[in-house]
Amino acid sequence: MTSNKPDTRTRILQAALELLNLSQGKEVRMADIARKANVSRQALYLHFSTRTDLLIETTLYLDDIKGAEERLKASRTAKTGAERLNAFIETWGTYIPEIYSLARALLAMKDTDEAADKAWSQRMGDMREGCEAAINALQHDKALSPDYTAEQATDILWMMLSVRNWEQLTKDCTWTQEMYISTLKSLANNTFVAKEQTT
Repeated sequence: MTSNKPDTRTRILQAALELLNLSQGKEVRMADIARKANVSRQALYLHFSTRTDLLIETTLYLDDIKGAEERLKASRTAKTGAERLNAFIETWGTYIPEIYSLARALLAMKDTDEAADKAWSQRMGDMREGCEAAINALQHDKALSPDYTAEQATDILWMMLSVRNWEQLTKDCTWTQEMYISTLKSLANNTFVAKEQTT
């Protein structure tokens, strides 16, 4: 007879995710996570040797349960650089609200918490790779604006798609998701796609 009870590692990740979402920027300790997961601290450290490892794995666990890899398929299989750029913006833009609680917790903790800082930096490094792939696809098509190098364009796109910018526009300025995504697509295309490609 099989059991649907999650294994120890999964219970730890579930506990870490739940506590981070509830933390409001306060440090989430290993002891708190062990207690929430109903495991000993020794058992927790058997699965995650450091708090940094656990926080990084928690962000990847969230990607897994949200189906991040499947969502990226449209971008990765796009036939042109412009299509890849738009698909990536669509995917990431619709994903931010689903990871916002965790992102907000890590952002609030990162300045005083080395583990949170490393976890956030790795996650944003992964996102930057998606930006880079979209820009490189434009460059491959000879459709990248001559105003920027590929590295500069990647930096700018990464900045444009930051969680902080999404937060400011949708929370502070009360933009809808549809307005956010359509505007970011328009800005990105006007900024990065060579003019002869857009006319």
